[in-house]
Amino acid sequence: MISKYTYKHLAWIDLESPTKQEIRSIMKEYNVHPLVADELLNPTLRPKVDLYDNLIYLILHFPTVSHKHDGYAGQEVDFIIGKNFLITTHYDLIDPLHEFSKVFEVNSILDKSNMADHAGFLFFYLMRELYGNLTDELDNTRYTLEKIKLKIFSGREVKMVKVISNTSRNLLNFKQAMQPHKEVLESFERAGEKFFPKEFSYYLSAMSGEYYKIYNRMESLKEALTELRETNDSLLTTKTNEIMKVLTIAASLMLPSALVASIFGMNTQAMPFIGSGSDFWIIVGIMASGTLLMFLYFKYKKWI
Repeated sequence: MISKYTYKHLAWIDLESPTKQEIRSIMKEYNVHPLVADELLNPTLRPKVDLYDNLIYLILHFPTVSHKHDGYAGQEVDFIIGKNFLITTHYDLIDPLHEFSKVFEVNSILDKSNMADHAGFLFFYLMRELYGNLTDELDNTRYTLEKIKLKIFSGREVKMVKVISNTSRNLLNFKQAMQPHKEVLESFERAGEKFFPKEFSYYLSAMSGEYYKIYNRMESLKEALTELRETNDSLLTTKTNEIMKVLTIAASLMLPSALVASIFGMNTQAMPFIGSGSDFWIIVGIMASGTLLMFLYFKYKKWI
């Protein structure tokens, strides 16, 4: 599906799961290199930047946690940046691109910005929208960590083991998707210095700055999650030790009774007390006395 937005001499063409015919028409209209057109047909796992005479082609993968339209943890976006056009290609619905398209419907916003100067500015503001969405994703993760912290200290350590593991997996997927951005943006900055006017160099550096904000925030959340995991594991270990202590004390208290029962359960002659009218109560009294002595000994040792 092709969506086209124009403002003055600038055009943004958004392709969602394009067909061969759609790519062929765009390639012909905007003089896109055949090698680039071939790569648009299928998703790729390798981010990259290529500089051509009339355009810059780059591929980036954006992690997603709370907005998974297709079930995957990352969304690929291909960018083709010319002097006065920007082509984006993706293979599923990406919310920030949909939100950014609304900018083109409000001309007053465009009139107050430099977005229409050339496609480089359009790419910059689009990247800022995409990174802003990643900030929202990390805010959701931070909110999850706050809930984990509250539940850990309210006695739900066991239930939090799975939640912590799932959150850790999401942050790992986020980091794996974001790591290549550093090299891609650095390569794009070098290519952009050759392709765009000199005054655009500030915006090239600013894009890397936006990336580092996201990455540092992600690392901070990872450290917080590690601390929560260690705290949860410590509380689980303490709770397990307390349970084992109670079971051990209970077994020890029952040891005298079990010993007396075993002795008087032997099939031997001349067993004391056996045969008298109060033999049962005498044996029960011996058992109770042994248990009481063990209990007093544990109290004396301050084990209970």
